[in-house]
Amino acid sequence: MARAGPMLFRLLGNRNVFLSFGRLSSVKVTQDFHTGPALHKSQTIQKSKQEKQYEEQQKRNADAGELTELVRDFLQPDEFYKSCLNIDVDFFCGVPDSLLKDFCAYVTQNAPKEKHVIAASEGNAVAIATGYHLATGKHPMVYLQNSGLGNIINPIMSLTSPSVYSVPMILLIGWRGEPGKRDEPQHLVQGQATPGLLAALGIPFQPLPDYEEGADQALLTAKHYMEKSNAPYAFLVKRQTFAPYKLKKGPAPEEFVMTREDAMKVVIDNLSQKDVVVSATGMLSRELFEYRVSKDMGHEKDFLTVGSMGHTSSIALGVAMQKPKRQIFCLDGDGSVIMHMGAMATVGQSNLDNFKHIVINNGAHDSVGGQPTDAGNHEDFSFSKIAQGCGYKTTMVAVTPEEVAQCVLDMRGMEGPVLLEIKTLMGSRKNLGRPTRTPIENKEDFMHFLAIN
Repeated sequence: MARAGPMLFRLLGNRNVFLSFGRLSSVKVTQDFHTGPALHKSQTIQKSKQEKQYEEQQKRNADAGELTELVRDFLQPDEFYKSCLNIDVDFFCGVPDSLLKDFCAYVTQNAPKEKHVIAASEGNAVAIATGYHLATGKHPMVYLQNSGLGNIINPIMSLTSPSVYSVPMILLIGWRGEPGKRDEPQHLVQGQATPGLLAALGIPFQPLPDYEEGADQALLTAKHYMEKSNAPYAFLVKRQTFAPYKLKKGPAPEEFVMTREDAMKVVIDNLSQKDVVVSATGMLSRELFEYRVSKDMGHEKDFLTVGSMGHTSSIALGVAMQKPKRQIFCLDGDGSVIMHMGAMATVGQSNLDNFKHIVINNGAHDSVGGQPTDAGNHEDFSFSKIAQGCGYKTTMVAVTPEEVAQCVLDMRGMEGPVLLEIKTLMGSRKNLGRPTRTPIENKEDFMHFLAIN
């Protein structure tokens, strides 16, 4: 899909239609927007909270002196990577996680392209790792957040199990919601269940030590188990196990002028009072919550998908089917859509006039470290063409605030399903908070809003 100057290129059925922005007086664009260079400059100057905590801990370690029991260890991503290579684990694939982001960043930056795949979903990663093992006879590593355990259950039980194809691999699992640690409700539920889930799957596991010698010994234990049993072995990675490692990010296309938060604000500003919003997991829902607070709007119009990555459009579809007189806006992210892209086929074939799908594409898993998604390849990847093939009535692409505003207004009058892809810069505010209302409160308010005719 192409853009030219102030014109927006729209695909309508099999016809190419140019949409002119000649009536922008009706749209709302009230925000100040970042430019690409300024955003990237601030990102290089500001230290993350994790980096500051790491530096503070290093000072405490130095002050500990002979009291070595007070020293807090961190596992260096490069050393752990080398330790994996030392036991002949040289293939890595998975879905990035915030607790693994430093190791994932190192692998993304340093592993050969043919030895690393950022998969669409955790189940896909297990399947890719299985193919690697079949082709080489070697042991791969799959990395994931523990919330992704649900996605791997089927291939683990019906593919890699010793009773089926008996495929050995290391599962490196970020332990969000670890008991005794502060976290969000959805992660606390998952964290409590994680050891039991692995035990039920018959997968031996241990916490990954946060120091080099311990990690080396743990890897040897995994190696011996995989050689003996031809089955998966898991490591649970606790918070701040790895020392910081920053992923080097290339320059954004010059025409991208908005962040995800900027784009979300323009969308919200151009909706009507009765429009319904279902927003994706991660930063997007957090930014939406805070924007509603800043504008004193209330939260009843929004369903915040705090977990269940990839299922946002399916939730929105279920709502749209039962509320045909309401406009349902699904605010999605590129990583979320890719994880369960099959849902687009169901949406496209639903012929629901009120389903309006907005995908904010910054080409990255921004909520868990900024590792790239396939959608960041703007030359060869197109959500619009995928949506067309699935049966969406109209697809559009927008880059500027004015284009976004106009498209949102136009979408409201179009027969759905309609898809709008908004291409944005990576990054988020350093001071971004989290929703202060519980998921149950969100659900109750949202259901009450839906009940209003």
